Amino acid sequence: MLFEGLELVSALATLAACLVSVTLLLAVSQQLWQLRWAATRDKSCKLPIPKGSMGFPLIGETGHWLLQVFSKIFSHEALESYLPKIQLVIQDTLRAWSSHPEAINVYQEAQKLTFRMAIRVLLGFSIPEEDLGHLFEVYQQFVENVFSLPVDLPFSGYRRGIQARQILQKGLEKAIREKLQCTQGKDYSDALDLLIESSKEHGKEMTMQELKDGTLELIFAAYATTASASTSLIMQLLKHPAVLEKLREELRAHGILHSGGCPCEGTLRLDTLSGLRYLDCVIKEVMRLFTPISGGYRTVLQTFELDGFQIPKGWSVMYSIRDTHDTAPVFKDVNVFDPDRFSQARSEDKDGRFHYLPFGGGVRTCLGKHLAKLFLKVLAVELASTSRFELATRTFPRITLVPVLHPVDGLSVKFFGLDSNQNKILPETEAMLSATV
Repeated sequence: MLFEGLELVSALATLAACLVSVTLLLAVSQQLWQLRWAATRDKSCKLPIPKGSMGFPLIGETGHWLLQVFSKIFSHEALESYLPKIQLVIQDTLRAWSSHPEAINVYQEAQKLTFRMAIRVLLGFSIPEEDLGHLFEVYQQFVENVFSLPVDLPFSGYRRGIQARQILQKGLEKAIREKLQCTQGKDYSDALDLLIESSKEHGKEMTMQELKDGTLELIFAAYATTASASTSLIMQLLKHPAVLEKLREELRAHGILHSGGCPCEGTLRLDTLSGLRYLDCVIKEVMRLFTPISGGYRTVLQTFELDGFQIPKGWSVMYSIRDTHDTAPVFKDVNVFDPDRFSQARSEDKDGRFHYLPFGGGVRTCLGKHLAKLFLKVLAVELASTSRFELATRTFPRITLVPVLHPVDGLSVKFFGLDSNQNKILPETEAMLSATV
């Protein structure tokens, strides 16, 4: 009996310690979210940091002037102008993947792809490939240390993050100055153009430091979550070949893919993509099952009651996107990858307001969600119409949720080039075709 009592006391003590640890972890993680940008931004930057922005200068309250800027950056007209460039970046990337003799790490390559998209399309920088590769490596070092405690000691994550930021901003300043000096030959206004123009319209001439910080944050917004979703998309197309074939059937029906197999010439348009209903269902289902971010924080604006519990005004609360998707009663067989649940016949997401929220909800929903969905749709179209790919490992990898959802081994996949009939071109055949006669 004595030993049983001691075991019970020990178990209770362990449980109490776990609860305290979780509480402390939540408190620290919230502070890290609030400090993550304030700790790594240049102190000379004068961009306003409004209440509720968690230290992110480009996201403020609803009435903040920058929200008007973002409405232009992600407007229908802006997305239409980005689309041809996004398609070209994805096509070039898939050709590179297909020409690689070995399997690629999809998650790592998806990170490079989204970084390239942010640099080339969103910001319009003409950085040489070698410099772009170096900038990406430095950016990864910066991202890996964003959540470090703001303790400035040698060899600390904070110090590495600061050093990476300094190198990044030096490279970004060079790119910005070259961009400002070369205004001819542009056929569209990118996000940085719109940011500069809109700030002038609001009487807020931006300094070089503010432009560098704004540029860095635009890259951050377009990088990790999109790379995560892109990797999940490829994994699900590998797991569900029937979904991929149904997607190809839709592309044939809309004239994007010829019946013989080869893709049609020409660039995509927004109205064409919006008409691809099954493609939309596939992207929605990927974002339901594999939401890159677990949740977010909000500040309670007025006291309310939830399930019998009173939540006071001023409290910071965390909402879980994944738990919402897993427990929402509107979704049937929640663990099954089933794009048809979003079809017009079923429309499972239409039965409630906040059952499906991969990009958050309310007035603080993700401002770049339309750009993210556009990128994923173009990637899906190009994968279905121009690529053949297969898993290079015996089983699919386990998924981890930190810092964003991704496969633990990055997902090893072999991509193949295609001939005019969409048959795989093996490396030996490709070498023969490219040989000089």
